Amino acid sequence: MVGQVNGTGVAAPASKGGLEIREHWIDTTIVLALTGALDMCTAPKLSEAIDIAMVQSPATFIADLTQVDFLGSAGMNALVSAYHAFTPAARFAVVADGPVTRRPLILIGLDKVLDIYPTLDDALLALS
Repeated sequence: MVGQVNGTGVAAPASKGGLEIREHWIDTTIVLALTGALDMCTAPKLSEAIDIAMVQSPATFIADLTQVDFLGSAGMNALVSAYHAFTPAARFAVVADGPVTRRPLILIGLDKVLDIYPTLDDALLALS
């Protein structure tokens, strides 16, 4: 089963190769913390979680990819779509560090589009 987010931020456990998404708030910032693989099979779950987040009208949206162990092109496309959906009404950032997440985002030039930070604390500080 792929992890699913409900309106309370509770996620069902992801199986091997799945995606778990946990939602939490820090003041007016919504953080979606992802764990597992973000690929063509799981990107729709991220898009669904983003749609739920948008309804809640956060001032800032952060996608935390710290625990993502695979980032495919469909996952990157979901992040870019979210960026376009949230901005300019809200700020948007991605937390990614390391060869699995940050490197592919930079290699295809998404660091020119998305604000990417190595830690959640760095993102929160920059966006405060």
